Amino acid sequence: MKNSNIYIFLPLTSARQLLRNSAVFAGLGDSGYIPNTKPPDIPTLLGKENSLNMAVKPKNPYLPPPSATGALVLADGTVFWGQGAGAEGEAVGEVCFNTSITGYQEIMTDPSYAGQVICFTFPHIGNVGTNSEDIETRSPVARGCILRADITEPSNWRSMQHYDGWLKSHNLVALAGVDTRRLTRRIRNQGAPQGLIMHNANRKWDIPAAIEKAKVWPGLEGMDLAKEVSCTQSYEWMEAACCRGKGYGSLTQPKHHVVAIDFGAKHNILRCLAALDCKVTVLPATSNAESVLSHNPDGIFLSNGPGDPAATGKYAVPMIQKLLETGKPLFGICLGHQLLARALGAKTEKMHHGHRGANHPVKDLISGTVEITSQNHGFVVIADSLPNGVEMSHISLFDGSLEGIRLKDRPVFSVQYHPEASPGPQDSHYLFEQFVANIEKMS
Repeated sequence: MKNSNIYIFLPLTSARQLLRNSAVFAGLGDSGYIPNTKPPDIPTLLGKENSLNMAVKPKNPYLPPPSATGALVLADGTVFWGQGAGAEGEAVGEVCFNTSITGYQEIMTDPSYAGQVICFTFPHIGNVGTNSEDIETRSPVARGCILRADITEPSNWRSMQHYDGWLKSHNLVALAGVDTRRLTRRIRNQGAPQGLIMHNANRKWDIPAAIEKAKVWPGLEGMDLAKEVSCTQSYEWMEAACCRGKGYGSLTQPKHHVVAIDFGAKHNILRCLAALDCKVTVLPATSNAESVLSHNPDGIFLSNGPGDPAATGKYAVPMIQKLLETGKPLFGICLGHQLLARALGAKTEKMHHGHRGANHPVKDLISGTVEITSQNHGFVVIADSLPNGVEMSHISLFDGSLEGIRLKDRPVFSVQYHPEASPGPQDSHYLFEQFVANIEKMS
C-alpha cells in the first residue's frame, strides 16, 4: 500500500490546545504556547513515539524561547516566559491580578500592594506614560508587574516619563509578552500563588533556584507589612483635590481636625479629607491611643494598608479599642476596616484570590443602592463573626463577602473597598461626607 498524506481538520479551540500541548512537549514547561517559538510539527506529535495520550518527559523542562529575557516562576514549578522590562533583577512575592483599565501608576504606588507582583489584565499598560501627580506614595512598594503587551510609547498631554523608564527609576522588575489571561485563570481557579519575577538581558537562568526561592517565601498570611510602609514620624497633610490645569489645591482654612493612623495610607484618601476642610495629622501605624488623643482630634481615621490584619492587629487592636471608648467619630478603609472589626471582636481570614479592580459592585444594605467600587484586598472580615451591636452595612455583589460595617450606638463605620478611588469610580465619595457629618454632629 502506497503512503498517503493524512489531513486532520480541527476546530479552532482544539488547534489552540494542540499548540499549547506542543509547547509543553517542546520543553517550555507549563508556560503555554508562545508566539515566535516554533512548536514540534503536528505529524510528529501524532506519531507513535509522541502520542498525545502519552506522557513525554522533555530533556529540559525549562528551555526558554529565543526571545525571552525574563520569566515568572511559580512555587509549583510553572514558568511563564516573556520579555523583561523595567529594572533588571528579580523579586519574589504573591502574584495577584488587577482588572482596572486605567490608573496603572496609582496601582503600582498603592502601599497596599506591598509584597505583591501585579498581573494587569488590561493589555495596554504604559500608553499614557507616567507623571509626578498620579502617585499614591513617594516610593512604590509593589514587587513588580506582569503585562500582556510590550510597553508602548506614551500618548498623553500629562505624560512626563516613559513607563519603562519610570519602572527603572524605582528599581521595579516587569515582564511583558505573558499570556495574562492564562495566568489570571490560574490565580482565579487555584488561588494567589507565590512567585518570582526576573529580568535578565543576558539570559542566564537558574529556574530550580528560582522555584526554591518562591517556595520558601513565607507568604502574606501572618505577615505585618504596615510597619514597612507607614510613616516613621507624624506630619500634617494640607494638599486637597486636583483641579484640571491647576494641579492639587491647598487647604487654607480648615474647619475640622482629623488624626489619620497610617497603615499604608494612599495620598488620595488624605486629599479627600482635606477637600472637606479637614486638617489631617498623620501618625505612624505603631502609635498608641494616648499619642492619638494628645492631638485632640475631632475625628479618627484608620487607613488602608498591606499584610495580614491579624499580624498588624497585635499592636493596632489595643489602640483602636481605647479610641472606641472615647466615642469620637471613627472611619476605616481596607486594612483599617479589618482592624476595626478585629478590635470589635470579629475575625478575619485570607481570601482565595482577593478583590482587585475598579469595577466591583457593592450594595449598600441601608439605602439599597449599588455602587461600583475600586478594590484591593486579599483578606476579609468574616460576616458570621460580627458581635452584637455591629451590623453589616455593605456586601459584595460578586461573591457576597462583607464590604462594610457600622456600630449601632456610636458614629463609627468602615468599608473594605476604596471610596477615594484613584483609580476607579467615584460612587462612594459620600462616605467621606458621612464621616465629616458625624464630626459636625459631635462638635
